[in-house]
Amino acid sequence: MACITLLSDFGLQDAAVASVKGLLYQHASALPVFDISHMAEPYHMQQASYLLKMAYGNFPKGSFHIVLCDVYHVAKPTMVLCMKDGHYFLTPDNGIVPLAFFNKYDAAWRCYDMAEGQNINDWVKHATDIIRRVSEATDINALGYEQHTMSNKLVHWQPTLVGNTLECHVMHIDRFENIIVNLTKETFENSRRGRNFRIQFARHTVTEISNGYADVRMDDILCWFNSTGHLEIAINRGKAASMLGLKLDKEKHLLYTTIKIDFE
Repeated sequence: MACITLLSDFGLQDAAVASVKGLLYQHASALPVFDISHMAEPYHMQQASYLLKMAYGNFPKGSFHIVLCDVYHVAKPTMVLCMKDGHYFLTPDNGIVPLAFFNKYDAAWRCYDMAEGQNINDWVKHATDIIRRVSEATDINALGYEQHTMSNKLVHWQPTLVGNTLECHVMHIDRFENIIVNLTKETFENSRRGRNFRIQFARHTVTEISNGYADVRMDDILCWFNSTGHLEIAINRGKAASMLGLKLDKEKHLLYTTIKIDFE
């Protein structure tokens, strides 16, 4: 059965999430609502894109994924309906979906432009109207929405190869302080070209890709490609972020801590 998921940067300190769920219950009660996360760091589009990519495929096809991260990235934001792998994404046109899926999606439509004086409640109400119309339609193109090419303004948040060094960024730190890097196995292997590699930290050096935490002893550092295919830096039964001094940098224009991989 299809459902609705929510991903936002609202946090849980106030009633913002409850207000959204109340509107969904009023206007889209036929579909169950599930949370992906409401703890995405404000303005950290790379982290939001990772959380979306990590979760959406575990829900039934036909589900609607409402993304409420950095909605007000412009004065009059645009809502886009994007389709990928049988899933629907209702998101601001701020680059999150193209970043999550490397700009590969099946189709996108421009559905709603927020007018002056409107707020997030109007946004959610329009989202529920779109969900209802799409659920009842046999052809989305017949609904009158304008086909749209989504903004890909976040493409600069991709790994960069300079000489023999691949520069990446920390895009998420999970509850166990494992560090997820914006590097997929495919990009890593294409850059590596069969060469040895080295990731150098202050007191630790990593030169191998592990299959999982059990490949190393307790308290040892490891790198592996996790279930989403992204490079993860971890310490077996330890806290890698604290031990290695890595974090999401919130001070320098919200860029992320750099990880450098040297190929030899």
